[in-house]
Amino acid sequence: MDRKSFLKSGHSPTLLSSFLYFDVSFMVWVLLGPLVVVIMSDYPMDASQKANLVALPVLGGSVLRLVLGYLTDVIGPKRTGQIGMLLTMVPLVWGWKFVDSLNELYMVAILLGIAGASFAAALPLASRWYPPQYQGLAMGIAGAGNSGTVFATLFANRIANYFGDWHVVFGLAIIPVSIVFIIFSIFAKDSPSQPAPRTLSEYGSVLKQRDTWMFCILYSVTFGGFVGMSNYLTIFFNTQYGLSPVRAADFTTVCVIAGSFFRPIGGWLADRIGGIRMLMVLYGIVAIMMASISSLPPLSLITVLLFIGMMSLGMGNGSVFQLVPQRFQKELGIITGIVGAAGGLGGYFLPKILGNLKQSTGSYTPGFLILSGVALACVVLIFIIQGSWKKTWIGSGGKARESQNAIQNTIAS
Repeated sequence: MDRKSFLKSGHSPTLLSSFLYFDVSFMVWVLLGPLVVVIMSDYPMDASQKANLVALPVLGGSVLRLVLGYLTDVIGPKRTGQIGMLLTMVPLVWGWKFVDSLNELYMVAILLGIAGASFAAALPLASRWYPPQYQGLAMGIAGAGNSGTVFATLFANRIANYFGDWHVVFGLAIIPVSIVFIIFSIFAKDSPSQPAPRTLSEYGSVLKQRDTWMFCILYSVTFGGFVGMSNYLTIFFNTQYGLSPVRAADFTTVCVIAGSFFRPIGGWLADRIGGIRMLMVLYGIVAIMMASISSLPPLSLITVLLFIGMMSLGMGNGSVFQLVPQRFQKELGIITGIVGAAGGLGGYFLPKILGNLKQSTGSYTPGFLILSGVALACVVLIFIIQGSWKKTWIGSGGKARESQNAIQNTIAS
């Protein structure tokens, strides 16, 4: 690839602005994941309540992604991003100065979902500036903002320990959001070419189709599993192995970094061996990893490797979206928004399953066994449905690559 051609083909300041917006948004979105084990010293919580606290931002992000997606179509991604960052400051200020009960903290958690909805504005803002041959790279650069998760797990509990007050973390988070808001407002620009807004009837026609729900299920397990685990692992390491808040978050950081590294590999493998085969292998591996973790082995290098293997769920995101454009070529922008929202719902239910079963049984074993069963059920589901897929719309490897270019052109619109 010619780097100069890439830089000249789009708008680099907008691409950088999109990345920064996505990065700080992801950091804020998962802030409660590591912090909850510190917060519980002020607000004692049982396993179910802790799970609820880290699940609510994911639920909020899932629902609000559709709202911000609609605004992106109507008023443009730049204005939507500005509104998103301004509204993101509301739960940060609330958590910093005004929270005085667990119920209020639940409200803060829901509002943090505004940051999680940044997908809907950041990605189209960047991608619409670039021609099809460079949109994969542009989307990859903007989407690398999910690295904000690492900042949250690595620094949130350290800052809370240093100041002796977890509220300070919310206050300090306002600083990078404010800086990025200024940079974003100055340098980001909407592309001259903007697609026409989509109607509710268009969404309704897509939701009537069986394959829409199939992809929603698959993506809720891959993306939802990755995000849900990223939020919950600090609680697990702290509760199960007695690690300090900082050490528990450090172990989570290792798993998140590894899982993020797997994401582009998943898309690359799907292009070469096919999305269906890739997903069946992936779900099978994850089912084995989950079942192994359900025995709750002593904390060791092997245990950490099991969790890293489990976080390979992130590889499935690229695999799902290698298949989606082959099935929904005309409704691509609509289907990606629906499937993306379903991924967030999966991230909501995963902590709830682990936390509620821990509360009712006293052990994480049943929760991990159920999650293993869910992954195995996905293998069976794909095995049953792949025949009809291959007969009706699965194309050759060349067609898959063409479809990948298509989704890069419209995934975020």
